[in-house]
Amino acid sequence: MTTARRQLIDAESTPFYHVINRCVRRAFLCGEDVVTGRSYEHRRGWIVDKIRRLSSVFCIDVCAYAVMSNHYHLVLKIDLAAQKGLSQFDVVARWTTLFAGNAIATRFLKGDSLSEGERMLLDSLIAEWQERLGSVSWFMRCLNEEIARKANREDGCKGVFWEGRFKSQALLDEQALLACMMYVDLNPIRAGIADSLQESDYTSIQERIEALAQQKPVRVSLKPLLPFEGAAVAAEQSGIPFHFADYLELIDWTGRAVREDKRGFIDSTRPKLLTELGIGEDAWVTSAKEFRRQYSGISGRWDAMCAMKAKSGGKWCRGKRQSEALHPG
Repeated sequence: MTTARRQLIDAESTPFYHVINRCVRRAFLCGEDVVTGRSYEHRRGWIVDKIRRLSSVFCIDVCAYAVMSNHYHLVLKIDLAAQKGLSQFDVVARWTTLFAGNAIATRFLKGDSLSEGERMLLDSLIAEWQERLGSVSWFMRCLNEEIARKANREDGCKGVFWEGRFKSQALLDEQALLACMMYVDLNPIRAGIADSLQESDYTSIQERIEALAQQKPVRVSLKPLLPFEGAAVAAEQSGIPFHFADYLELIDWTGRAVREDKRGFIDSTRPKLLTELGIGEDAWVTSAKEFRRQYSGISGRWDAMCAMKAKSGGKWCRGKRQSEALHPG
């Protein structure tokens, strides 16, 4: 029996979530079909562009992404403060960029006067829309529906395009966030379709490196990826709680060990983040290879995982040994 999405995603417990979605029958989403010779590479751009545009509308930040041949990964952060701080005008303006056609909303944005009944109806809609603007489920719905329609239109067919509802993992702490982002950013290298971070097309790490080198112009109309803010005080933390230089050092070191088609070379210098977090090299490399399979819907310190599972009505968690390896001591 599947678990209700509202029980799997609880922004009060953690704002960070890893989500993944696959094409039905694991068909080609992007890349090239070696049987027919047909290329679907351009669809990867559809997904990245839509992700970034949705992030600019929703109160949801993108920490990491990787668009592969038949599936994609996202690491998202729900910005509760931004969601709660939206004015009524902001809510209506944002929502109507996604779903146009509501006559009362259109009149409200124009500054027209509304009757008492219309005002009451609009207030009810605004409360509903404001909640949805911080919803990962609605974010994913808007993303998947548009991509499915475009792909089916291009293929000249109808029917289901995605394998089912998206899978999600709650990331309860810094170690879980770091391990998951590393897992996502290294997808092309782990699969053997890229030899370096710079060649890992349609990934957040490639975008961050290119932005750092100013190899591509910044699209100011879109919200940037969630920035790295270093080890700020947790209560004041709004970005990713690591320094980007440390993340680059760690992902470069890890990438040398996760290639499936060749034996990786591991520099003898231990990355700073592993030293600070006390995580063993073997445990870290295994996490970078298998993070998605190590846990079910929750990753973090074991006691916190069990508490969140109990809160949603569950009885057991998967990944105790892996959790303890990422949280030594």
